[in-house]
Order: sequence, then C-alpha cells, then structure tokens
Amino acid sequence: MNRQAFLFDLDGTLVDSVYQHVLAWHEALEREGIHLSIWRVHRRIGMSGGLLINLLLRETGMAIEPARIERIAAWHAEAYLRHANEISPLPGARDLLSALTMAQVPWAIATSSRMETARPTLDLIGVSPERDPIVTRDEVRHAKPDPDLFLAAAARVGVSIEQSTVVGDSVWDMLAAQRARALGVGLLSGGYGQEELERAGAYRVFADPADMLAHLDELGVR
Repeated sequence: MNRQAFLFDLDGTLVDSVYQHVLAWHEALEREGIHLSIWRVHRRIGMSGGLLINLLLRETGMAIEPARIERIAAWHAEAYLRHANEISPLPGARDLLSALTMAQVPWAIATSSRMETARPTLDLIGVSPERDPIVTRDEVRHAKPDPDLFLAAAARVGVSIEQSTVVGDSVWDMLAAQRARALGVGLLSGGYGQEELERAGAYRVFADPADMLAHLDELGVR
C-alpha cells in the first residue's frame, strides 16, 4: 500500500486568491488607520492572520491589542468575501487532485484561512468539507509557520508526517513543512520566487498545479 500523502495549502497553491487576500488585508488595515505599502502585506501572506497582523503592527510601532487584532481580522474576512467571485482555480488544480485520487494517494488540504473564507474557494476546485479531508485555522492552536495544520492534516488521512509532502506557495508553508518533518514542494503561483522557496526548504519547485501534475512521477507517484 502506498503510504505517501500530499498535504496542500489552498490560497496561491490550488486557487488564484493571493492578491484578493492581499487587497483585503490592505483594506482592513487602512480602515483601522494603518497605512502600509501593499508589497509589505504580500510578504506576510501564507502565515496565520493573527501573526500577520502582529508583525505588521510591530513594523508600524502601533499597539498590538486583542480587540484591534479581532477587528482587523473581521474586516479582512468581510473584504475578502466581497471579492470571492473574482477568484478562480489555478491551472491543473482539479486534475491534480483527481490524479492523486485515481492513483490512490491520500491528500488533504491544510489552510491558514478559517472555513468562513475558505469555503467559497474550496467549491471552485470541487472539494467539499463534508466529504474531503480539510484542516482550517479553526481547528488548530497555531497556523503557519507553525506545523500544526500539516500535522493535523497528516493525521486526518492516516499517514505519518515523515511520509508526507507539503505543497505550498509561500516560504511560510515550507518552514512549517520543515518543522513538521515533512518534505516540501513549492509552487510559484503565489508570487514567491524559486530561490526563496528553496531556501525555506522546498526540494522541488513547480510553476503551478498543472506543472506539478506533469511531473508527478518525479515525486514518486506512478
């Protein structure tokens, strides 16, 4: 029996939603009176929302208050959901998951998003929380770059984390994979560069899910 499993990030890995998240965070921060260049927000995408806000507030020297963090997070979710109809699956995302299913290779999705914001994008790739293994921020104590999401996802499919491959688009995914003791595969579809992903621990880097699908045999899937 094949004991390998693939644990996927969602935003920027299976769905083209990174920039909607960036703009939603930027809008939420502006609403709170926090003015930051958009590129600074983008560099934090992929980590947990709470940590993202903490780091951005630290950069501005503003007080990190629980009420402020909750307010910004709620405004981000509101802004993101307004733009959910602009999001599309990344090339090959559905086919990649189908190929793994056909090959009887377990897979799961582990996202730093809460189910409220993840559900619309899961629908785009034909994934159902009622049927498929999905771990969201709601279910773990800490999100990326902590390993909790990927550890929970491996447990969900019954494969040891050491036999799992984490697939993500950000350095935070790769760092979490290393901390979980899993292999890491990076995708360029979230805006991080190949060298950045490799430095963070990716042993292979592909353009997008379609590119990964074309090279599945190189990852031990036959």
